[in-house]
This record gives sequence, C-alpha cells and structure tokens, in this order.
Amino acid sequence: MREKAIKDVEIIDMSYPNISIGKIDDEKTVQFKGGVLGQNVRVKITKNRGKNKKGKFMEVLEESKIENSKEFCPHAGICGGCSYQKMGYETELLLKHNMIKKLLKNAHIDVSDLSIVRSPKIKEYRNKMEYTFGDSYKDGPLVLGLHRQNRFYEIVDTDGCNIVDGDFETIRKYVQEYFRKRNASFYHKKDHTGLLRNLIVRKAMHTGEIMVILVTSSDTSFDPMRRDLFANSLLNAKTKGRIVSIYHVINDSLSDAVKVDSMELLFGKKYIEEKMNELKFQISPFSFFQPNVFTAEKIYQKAIELSSLDKNKNVLDLYSGTGTITQLFAKAANKAVGIEIVEEAVEKAFDNAKENQIENIDFIAGDVLEKIDLVKGKYDIVVLDPPREGINPKAIKKIMDIDPEEFIYISCNPKTQVRDLEIFKENGYKIKNYQVFDQFPRSRHVETIALIQKM
Repeated sequence: MREKAIKDVEIIDMSYPNISIGKIDDEKTVQFKGGVLGQNVRVKITKNRGKNKKGKFMEVLEESKIENSKEFCPHAGICGGCSYQKMGYETELLLKHNMIKKLLKNAHIDVSDLSIVRSPKIKEYRNKMEYTFGDSYKDGPLVLGLHRQNRFYEIVDTDGCNIVDGDFETIRKYVQEYFRKRNASFYHKKDHTGLLRNLIVRKAMHTGEIMVILVTSSDTSFDPMRRDLFANSLLNAKTKGRIVSIYHVINDSLSDAVKVDSMELLFGKKYIEEKMNELKFQISPFSFFQPNVFTAEKIYQKAIELSSLDKNKNVLDLYSGTGTITQLFAKAANKAVGIEIVEEAVEKAFDNAKENQIENIDFIAGDVLEKIDLVKGKYDIVVLDPPREGINPKAIKKIMDIDPEEFIYISCNPKTQVRDLEIFKENGYKIKNYQVFDQFPRSRHVETIALIQKM
C-alpha cells in the first residue's frame, strides 16, 4: 500500500467547530480537525482526490500570531480539553463569532447584526469534571486527570487547570494521593483488569455544595470497609465548598464511557442543590445541568426575552432535561409541559418543580418522536433544546405540526442547529433573531438561541 503523504501546511481558514483549512500550494488545500487559525502544522493526507484534500492533524510546528496570551493553562496543547488557551479572550470571541457568521451565511440566514455574549467568568467556571485514572507513561505512578490529546491510554496530571473551580483540583489531588499510598490499580483498557476508572466531581456554584462520584470496576479490593474509609477520609479534603454527597459506582463495561452497573450512596444526601434565576434545582449524579451556570443564566433569560411569553400563553418544552427551562417559562405562562427521554431527569424535574412551588407544570417521560403525539391542546410557544446531534429528522415535521406562534431553539451545536433551521425555512418559517453565547470559554464550542416564526 502506498504510504500516505505528510505535508507541512499553514492554516488559512477555519469552519465551525474545529475544521481547519490548510494551504498546500497555490491551488490545493487540505481540511482536517484541530489546529488554530495562523498555525503551521503537520498533516497526514488521508484523501488525496481533487484540489480539496482531507487530512489528519499530527502536530503544531509553529504557533499562530494570535496565540499571544501571557497567561494560559500549563497543559495547553497537551491535554485534550481547551483549544483556545493561548489566545486573548477578545481574540477567542472574534474567532468564534466569525465562524458562526460564516456558518449562518452559508445557510442564507441573515447575520447582519450577529453578536456574541461574553461569559461572566472565563476561569474556574466549570461545575462538572470527569477525570480518568491511569498513568502518564507505561508503568509510571498512578495519575488522575484527563486524556492526553490524540492518545487513548496516556493521562495528564491536570495540576493548574484554570477552567475548573479550585475545589476540583483539591479533591482530584486528594483522591490521587489517597490511592497512590494504597498502591491501588487503575483499570487497564486492553486486558480489562484493575480497580480505578473515573472520578466525577460536581459543584453547585451558588450554594457551594459538592458531589463526588468514584467509578471503579467490580474488583473486590474495594471492599465495604475500604469504601467507608475512602468516604470518611475524603471529608478531610480542605475545600472552600462543602462535600455533601459521595457515591460509589461500579462499571464493568468494556467501553471507556461511564456506565452504571450499580450505584451506592456512601455519604450524605442524594443530590446537590443549585440556584439559578431565583429558582432551586436538585442535581443528581448523572442528570444534565449546564456546565457554566453563569452563562446559562444569561441564556435562559434571553430565551424568555425573545419569546412573546405572558400569562395567557401555553409552553411546550421539548428535550426538557431536569426541567430548568420549563420552570422558568412556567413562572410567567399559563402552563408549561416538558418532554424528556431520560426518566431520572424527569423524576428530578418533578422534584424541582415541587421545591419551587410551581404547579402549572407537567412532565412526560419518553422520546419526543413518540410522546409528541400524546400532547393535547394548543401551545403558543415551543422551546427546543435538543442534544448535540440536533432534532431527529423524523420528529421535526411532527414538531412543526404543533403550529405555535414561535419556536425558541437553544443549541450547544450550531452546526446541527443550522441544519434544522434550513428545514424550518423550507417549510415557511423565518429566523427572526439569532444570538450566540460563549458558554464554553477556552474551548471551540458555543451556545446559541434562534427565534423562529411563521412567514
């Protein structure tokens, strides 16, 4: 087989979210995932047909001139997390703004007044992290951290990570040292042996409550006495917030994802409580909650401002999660109904509504594609907040058949959102307003809201 060519290229353009376009010579370009505008990088050509080739990013040869920040994470370019650590925040916002503008323009959506809302915090904003146990090199000491960029086995000790709250680092280091002292083994993905798999930390930023979830295999070395010892010991970690909940999850799945075979509450209560826009929300171990609560508050407030919400309107919230948006709309509506496929999230949505004394609300557990047929009555506003893959193509026609006055479409993936917006346009709708929010500073991602109305 002919060896694939390796080229050194300059990145001359970018497409959302992470597609770089590199110049090979005067007439040919190569597209690949990764990189930053202006960098010189090494790329392996994977598809060599025509002028526009496809490639795989290998390494940075020379940093971009826009990567001129004097303060950045010591693991920038090493761990597989942040991509924009080395540029100033204003430059990051401009880069994201331009990529979204181009995405919308290609879909023939008016972008004349497009703007991007800054995150109130660009450091220590994340309220959830999922760490992995492993080693940074073969047979090295136990490390608890994040995967090295483009590597499956190597783990980076993320000491100094600047996007997480300081308590995350305190807990991560404490747990890492705890298991190092006991010579505990980590789970080896090749032969599927070993104990330690993941550590998940969640923190309610406005209340300071912290939840810790230790994920292990069913290896018997983590016996009940040791579990008690781990939970009691962890409470000695010197955090600014309070650890109020500690779980142990057993996961024997062969995949790298966290899957729950069994779950035990080792200490405290079943959830942590967060406050957002004057409401309280209970967050359980695996329920979805926005990772940047500071920007999320702005997003939800904007969603209400864009809508024509009043006390006479009925609201249908599709992909409602734990009912955050549903409740915020219900406060100013006649009634609100949410549909969500994750049963645990629906249970928590009912608990949250009860806690907030909101009675003009209901939730339905199930797939939007199936359950939308069960929704009765007239709805004036339909809120859409689907997962990253966007709206199921089979469901989008049913959603439009509801025929509300307007749709509010919130998305964490503008690429699939724009794909769906084109379908709305083809069926007689117009995009009345579009707003970008920097929900994920230092990463490639943003959150967006579209107001959709009938022509």
